[in-house]
This record gives sequence, C-alpha cells and structure tokens, in this order.
Amino acid sequence: MTALHEGRVAGHASGHPALHRLLGDAAEGFGTSTWGRRPLLVRAADLPRDFADLLSADAVDELVSRRGLRAPFLRVAKEGSTLPDRRFTAGGGVGATIGDQVSDDKLVRLFADGSTMVLQGLHRTWPALVEFSQQLAGELGHPVQVNAYVTPPQNRGFDDHYDVHDVFVLQVEGEKRWRLHEPVHPRPLRDQPWTAHRAAVEAEAAREPLLDTVLAPGDCLYLPRGYLHAATALGGVSTHLTIGIHPWTRHAMADQLLRAALADLADDEDVRASLPFGTRVEDPAATADDLELVRARLLRAVEAVDAARVAAPLAAQARANQRAEPVGPLAQLRAAEALDAGGPPDDLVLRRWLSGSLVPRTDGADGAVLRSRAGDVLLGADDVDAVTALLDGADGAVAALPTDLALPTDLARRLVLAGVLVPR
Repeated sequence: MTALHEGRVAGHASGHPALHRLLGDAAEGFGTSTWGRRPLLVRAADLPRDFADLLSADAVDELVSRRGLRAPFLRVAKEGSTLPDRRFTAGGGVGATIGDQVSDDKLVRLFADGSTMVLQGLHRTWPALVEFSQQLAGELGHPVQVNAYVTPPQNRGFDDHYDVHDVFVLQVEGEKRWRLHEPVHPRPLRDQPWTAHRAAVEAEAAREPLLDTVLAPGDCLYLPRGYLHAATALGGVSTHLTIGIHPWTRHAMADQLLRAALADLADDEDVRASLPFGTRVEDPAATADDLELVRARLLRAVEAVDAARVAAPLAAQARANQRAEPVGPLAQLRAAEALDAGGPPDDLVLRRWLSGSLVPRTDGADGAVLRSRAGDVLLGADDVDAVTALLDGADGAVAALPTDLALPTDLARRLVLAGVLVPR
C-alpha cells in the first residue's frame, strides 16, 4: 500500500542538483568514496557559482536588526566561549513583551570588540536557505540544518573541537584559515561530544594538522563528524555557512530494534516473573541464571522483529526532523474557495518535501491514512487509488493524473485545507 513522495527535484542531470552546487563534478561518487569517510575541499573555480545568493552581508544585517530574532536563533562567542544571552538581547519594546529579542545595538559593540555571531537555524528563517536545505536533505536522505558564522578580522570563534554531525562549510565572504586534525573518537554519536574527550582533543590539536588551508569566497569544505577543526578569520570580516548533516546511523536502528524486542518480551510470562525471594541484584553470581534466561529470550525476540517495525518509528522521526515546503494559510484558503466556486483542481500540485505515505487505517474502515509532515488525512476506499497515483507521479501534479484517476473536487479541497496540495 505504501507510496512515498519527497519532492520535485529539477536541475543537474545527476539528480542531485544541490549536492552538485556544493561539490561540482566531485558530487559524482561522493556517496561511495567520501561520505562519512574523509574530508573533501573543493575550490570555487571548480564549482558552478559562489554562495552569495544563499546569504550575504546585507542578509546578516537584516536578520539581526529587522527580523525580530530571539536568542535561540543567535549565539555570540568570543575566544572560544559562548556569551550569556543577556549580553546580546534586550526587551522587545511596546507590543513585543519579550525579554530575549536580539539587540542590534549590543551586537554592534560586541562585534566591533571581536565577538563572532552565530546565526542558528537559518534553514527555518532565511528563504534561500529554507529552499536549498530542503532540497539537499531530500538528496542526501539525512536531516539538514544551517548555521552562519560571522567573524571579525583576525578572530577565532571556537577552539579546536569536533562536531557530532557531518558538515559542509561554504565560504561566503572574506577568508578564513581552517586547521583540520584526525579524529580522536571516530564517528561520534550525538551524545558523545568533544568535551568528553577534551584531553585527547587538546593533544591531537597540538600535532601537525591533517589540513591547513585558507577558504576564499565560493570554496566548499566537507567534514565528516569527528574530525577536529578550528577556524580563524583573516584580514576582514569572514562569513561562512555550516550545513550540518545529522546522519542516520546503525546505532539508531539498533535502538529501535531493541525497543521492539523489549515490547515483545512484555508478553513473555517468564521474563515478567519476579526474581527469587531474597535476591541480591548487586551480586552477578546470584542473578546469573536469570540473566541467561533473559539474554536467550532477548536474542530470540530480536531475531523475530520484522524490518517494518524498525522502519516505522524511524519514518516518524524522519517526518519530524524536517519541514515540508512552507505553505501560506491565505493562499490555501483562496485555493479551497476557488474549488468551491467550481474551479478545476488542475492547477494544484503535491506540496514538496511532504514525505507522504499511505498506511492502513486502524479504525477498521476501508481506505487508508495519508501520513505526512502535514499530519494525517483519513482517506476512503474510493480515494486511495487517486492519492497513490498522485504520490507516485513524477512532479506531483494533479493535472498529470490519468482520466480514470481524476481527483474529485471534494477530495482536492480536503487535501488543500490539510496542506497536502498547494497552488502551482
């Protein structure tokens, strides 16, 4: 029954236009030779264009002075330490009774004094990066976030450290010197930060770097998680984008596998049984037989877990980790009103990056549930074939559906108001 729709992708013939934008010809074979394995530096001369359209100095000024950002969307750092929010925030004034709005006045002084501005969550706040990050996430199959680091001349925002996610570094303005070192804890998980290996990080950072280079505008550097790095602005203000890729891991699969197996063990009366009277759980010898029983039953339960039971919770996390294409409530209402007035649904398309799939209904009724980043929509038995064809379509266009699967107006209206279909 399952159908899946991530988004309409147009661009480079490889089918990975966003990745090609970052890596040029090096995008070919990236997934098999570089991804998660080793750093990769691609110079501006080998890329289709620079990154000025994604973010600019004017965009930075607009974000911190006119967009009403609050503290979670901005950090300020100096000499390796993050400043308290109160150092760069203030009250919003009349009509905006909040106490942690970014203060452009404070930022002017802090930036002039050598502090680095870190604009966080730009994949949620800046239109060009909303679009680009969603396309890249669809191509990579892993969740994406975007931050910007704006550093004054000759300043270093953070000391040597590693990230627990992969990154693409896009140099936008100015130059920045990057020093890379080998991992001290390869492929760290999200709960294994560099601070847990501080001594090893400091020792490795004192050795000869793996790479010591200067990024100029338009250059791109890929870093797998775990590689140590530090960056220093040179000569003038330096702005770079960090696209963080939060990879799905086998450990995440193992977690869901064990959850499913433990849920099954709740039906095993022997496992539910109390330990013997007078048991000393702190004594391994006293519980050895019970542990072996549990171990055997757990291994058997793990082997019996169907792959679909592991995939289902991961799919839910994947839907939650990224947004669908931004949608306007007013535009959606106008589209629904046009249908009410007798207009055809042919100018509607499936919302991009919806991550939609059909799953069985749990209420016993015929039909299915359309599950997506827009929420759940109940479908009747007569709706399923048309929606399946829509999800399977190359561009998600209602007009491209076969005549015998034409979308009924009432179903089109429901899908518009649910944020599934949007005006072309």
